[in-house]
Amino acid sequence: MTIRILITGASRGIGGAIAEALTTDVTKVVALSSADGDLSDPSVPDALWRTSLDRLDGRIDVLVNNAGIFEANPLDAPTADWLSGWSRTMQVNLTASALLCRHAVRHWQDRGSGGRIVNIASRAAYRGDSPAHWHYAASKAGMVAMTKTIARGYAKEGILAFAICPGFTMTGMAADYLESRGGDKLLADIPLGRVAMPGEVGEMARWCALDAPASMTGAVLDVNGASYVR
Repeated sequence: MTIRILITGASRGIGGAIAEALTTDVTKVVALSSADGDLSDPSVPDALWRTSLDRLDGRIDVLVNNAGIFEANPLDAPTADWLSGWSRTMQVNLTASALLCRHAVRHWQDRGSGGRIVNIASRAAYRGDSPAHWHYAASKAGMVAMTKTIARGYAKEGILAFAICPGFTMTGMAADYLESRGGDKLLADIPLGRVAMPGEVGEMARWCALDAPASMTGAVLDVNGASYVR
């Protein structure tokens, strides 16, 4: 049976690696990018679900929420600007993912089929982030809590949920950040001595989506070179 998979934020970096890892001879993948819709618009997730369902022949078996933004929100910004930055990050990183998870759970309940959700969160969910990124850390912590709640609530229906928490990963954005902040200092905080590669996260997502045992539902997997261990 062909496994039908929806991935958000799949144009490059981690999302691109996940799409590549999940494209096999037994899968059919819809890999969405920002060109398919702006997730800061609350109406877009619903529209993306509908169009993706059509493209996947009316059935989605796996949802991978990878789309997200990492934008600075300085503490001393005007209040209106700070709130706007907070709301935008929450909408893209958490609320849009929640809407897609809701569609997925209801879809599987209607079909009585079960399914899998893989949410790409962040090390920041546990460790926190910079003073300019309260909103980013909070959005990713929310994603982890949401994943655990889905796992606990719907396991008996065969609906499984996993979260992956990368640290620094060698995407274009991370490379620029490392260069601007002094890569040697940041790498010194990673016992492995290097940042993760997108393919490493992609393989973890592939395993959660296709092969992880059902008893693992609710698990949160770290990929950060031991820069943060729980």
